[in-house]
Amino acid sequence: MLRRSSFLFSLLLIVLLSLGATAQVLQPTKLSTALSKPTAKVGEELDLIVTARIDDKWHLYATDFDPDLGPTVFTFTFAKSPAYELVGKPKSIGATKHYDDIFKGNVTYFEKTGRITQRIRVLQPGPLTIKAETEFQSCTDVDGRCIPGEESLSFGPIEVTGTAAAPATPAPAKGSTGTVVPAATPATATSTASAADTAATTAAAAATTTAVAPITEAAPAAATAPAAALAAPATAAAAASSQGGSLWGFALLAFISGLGALLTPCVFPLIPMTVSIFTKGSANRQQGILKAVFYGLSIVFIYVVVGLLTTVLLGADGLNLISTHWLPNLIFFVVFVVFGLSFLGLFEITLPHGMVNKIDAQADKGGWGGVFFMALTLVVVSFSCTGPIVGSILAMAAQGERIQPVIGMLGFSLAFALPFMLFALFPTWLKGLPSSGGWLNTVKVTLGFVELMLALKFLSMADLAYHWNLLPRDLYLVLWIALSGLLGVYLLGHFKLSHDSDLTHLSVGRLLMAVLAFSFMTYLIPGLFGAPLPLLAGYLPPQSRSDFSVAGGGAAAVPTSLPSAQCEAPRYADFLELPHGLSGYFDLEQAKRCAKAANKPLFIDFTGHACVNCRKMEATVWSDPRVLKRLREDYVVVALYVDDKQELPRNEWYTSAHDHKEKTTLGKKNADLQLTGFNVNAQPYYVLLDPNSPADLSHTLATPVAYEDNVSNFVKFLDAGLARYKQQVAAR
Repeated sequence: MLRRSSFLFSLLLIVLLSLGATAQVLQPTKLSTALSKPTAKVGEELDLIVTARIDDKWHLYATDFDPDLGPTVFTFTFAKSPAYELVGKPKSIGATKHYDDIFKGNVTYFEKTGRITQRIRVLQPGPLTIKAETEFQSCTDVDGRCIPGEESLSFGPIEVTGTAAAPATPAPAKGSTGTVVPAATPATATSTASAADTAATTAAAAATTTAVAPITEAAPAAATAPAAALAAPATAAAAASSQGGSLWGFALLAFISGLGALLTPCVFPLIPMTVSIFTKGSANRQQGILKAVFYGLSIVFIYVVVGLLTTVLLGADGLNLISTHWLPNLIFFVVFVVFGLSFLGLFEITLPHGMVNKIDAQADKGGWGGVFFMALTLVVVSFSCTGPIVGSILAMAAQGERIQPVIGMLGFSLAFALPFMLFALFPTWLKGLPSSGGWLNTVKVTLGFVELMLALKFLSMADLAYHWNLLPRDLYLVLWIALSGLLGVYLLGHFKLSHDSDLTHLSVGRLLMAVLAFSFMTYLIPGLFGAPLPLLAGYLPPQSRSDFSVAGGGAAAVPTSLPSAQCEAPRYADFLELPHGLSGYFDLEQAKRCAKAANKPLFIDFTGHACVNCRKMEATVWSDPRVLKRLREDYVVVALYVDDKQELPRNEWYTSAHDHKEKTTLGKKNADLQLTGFNVNAQPYYVLLDPNSPADLSHTLATPVAYEDNVSNFVKFLDAGLARYKQQVAAR
């Protein structure tokens, strides 16, 4: 009986372990295909439709953002055929756009469901089945995991009637590549949903990117659905709700900027003067209040029109270009520098006097039209002070959603107009206003320093996206430290600028502002020596090599030498690097040879460029001296990026035993290794391995670890692996 119970217990344990191992392979995104119509005549166009069903609390990156940001963009690679041609680029229907502080740019993604369409034009009669390869990435914010995915899809058959037509643009020759599509973080295998899932698909429009290249044969995906069965869900509301948090935050920022604009020399003195016109120049108090309210609403209307014009003139494609391309970011950098220098008093930005005089003449005519032109006069006259602030809001708005310029101008103008309406309602409040004076210029100069600091953000975005290395983290921090320090010294009255009045005494408000400036400067200084500065993670370039070092090593230490003289120089080190000055490899076979020569175990880091939790682990766990010491002295470190697009040498291409697809890039090779060897497709994932053993789960030195932000537990993991390795070496 005891023997039978032991057997049953062992069997149950094996089953549970098997289930646990199987559960490691995550498939948060499932794809299905459909057609906008099942039949077409030669020369007609139709849409290929992909529906994505996404697990709860996961998101799938869409098609229309800059692939250089980091996450993997959803991309297609279509088979070459004379029977059809692509029309335009893929379009993501109802995707959410969001500015990501980690990647310093806008990304688009789907939650729960997603639809992507690609329009084609049919060119030859007969039944047509279209095949395509897809690459995509799904991530979750719950624990930071990201799953790369690739799948073979099939659309059709499409019944094409009529006479053959010549293609408008020739299809790419076999082996060639058309427009290269961006990518977002890794994503793994996905399964095709049933044809029933396709009934909820629709053909609509949105911006995206696409790739055209030959594909390998694969199993067909889902069946098609007639156009009549396709129904479009209400996706706009879902997208708006997910964007709501960022829009509210931006509106609040714009509102605060409007309040700041009131405290400038061009605006503040106008408040009591303007209100007195309404209170004294009206037939009765009620009329004065109505005119003041209309005056305020006119200000709001004028600024909102500016926001609408920005949106209309730029359009969706223009806003997306501004948020990702290097040229607009450099232009914004220059504009912010110009605005900042203007606030510091180097020059004034003013509109032509002729325009101002004409608008002022209209305001003198009186009546409700005169009130509107009074509001327009205020906007124009105060431009030298409000222009840089308004321009900054519009520049930041252009980095976000299409509606953000309107939201920004609405928030700014509400704050800007509010005092005029409130003081008209309660004129006795005017007595409590401080008198105009030098403090107004102090506010203006403070805003100038802030503008110069914000300018660096735009230069950094272009620098990071195109790998120019013009503004590394150290230089960025040095400039911010210098600017915040100069602001603090200025506020203490140790130097004056051109429009400043004499400072007879130091006010409490000015002293408190100086304390804030010096506190910010002090907070930044440790960042020069490797401190992660988490409060500013979304504004600073990522940590890498540093011009500064700490005695005894540290997060910014210079890379150490390889563990053994027999070790080779690492491949891919010209564009990949390990954090905190660690030396190591980016190719497993190289790392194995080095580990054997150095008689050390391997520390395998399955990671990704767009893996947020990977960066968090490096910043908070790897940076701990206990962890760094062990990684440097006890292990040979190898970082295997599962989403890197570097093409492998042709003689290293191979067909995976797992999915029978050819692996041609460094990222696909590493993702395949993680999946086939360890039955896991999420990152980060850390494996300790004897270099003499196969790279699979049965030969690990300790149970592999995913995201583990407890430093003590991570140290125990490293110590356990080292102890096990020493036991194996002693037993040989």
